[in-house]
Amino acid sequence: MNTVIASLLILCILPIACAWIAGYHKQKQLGSVDNKEPRTQALQLTGAGARAMAAQGNSWEALGIFSAAVLALTVAGVDLATVSAQALAYTVLRIIYIPLYIANIDKARSLVFLAGFGICMYFFYLALTH
Repeated sequence: MNTVIASLLILCILPIACAWIAGYHKQKQLGSVDNKEPRTQALQLTGAGARAMAAQGNSWEALGIFSAAVLALTVAGVDLATVSAQALAYTVLRIIYIPLYIANIDKARSLVFLAGFGICMYFFYLALTH
């Protein structure tokens, strides 16, 4: 169970890490970070900076799906200790996903995404069949 909670914690931090990376690119590409209109400024990013922003959005989305899957397991009464390895694998996949996205390694990124999504679908399957 602690592994699943630790995974949730790490997954909550990943979108913020992407924002920091995007902030670096805002400074590098645009000369400053506009804290008054950050989303407007983010639309001006290109290349790796724009992909860092996209990775942030995808990280929030992935956190929602994983959280819902863990909630489904909990509601169904599945012992979270039995899915610790899968939760850890999902977390590692999400950590790998971000540099693949920023570096524009699209095919590997898509495979990593699908593997992680598959883990979440497996969690829902376990919850439904428990």
